[in-house]
Amino acid sequence: MEKQLHEQYEYARRRIKQKKRLYFHFVVFVLGSLLLFVSHNILDSSFVTQWYLWIITTWLFLFILHFIKIFITDRFMNKDWEREQIDRLVIKQQKKIEQLQSKIANYEPNNNVKL
Repeated sequence: MEKQLHEQYEYARRRIKQKKRLYFHFVVFVLGSLLLFVSHNILDSSFVTQWYLWIITTWLFLFILHFIKIFITDRFMNKDWEREQIDRLVIKQQKKIEQLQSKIANYEPNNNVKL
């Protein structure tokens, strides 16, 4: 029972760490976006108009990927999901092996074959 409690604790600790990094990423994204916006307006850059929007858009895309990984992918495809899939595939392989063994056991060579 203690092993199961330890696994649950480790899973919870890992998820909290992932969420903490995601929230930190969000805060850095918001602050960075504000800094880019302000710096664009202060520099009054006419070299490339609204260059900061490209950076913010790319950063937002990366943040969305991070969000999907934490709250969608990792939530459903965790260790329990992996174990379940492995167990399912092992059972499927065992059934195929049993079917092949039963075919071999029931196989009767045809002695009436003429050459």
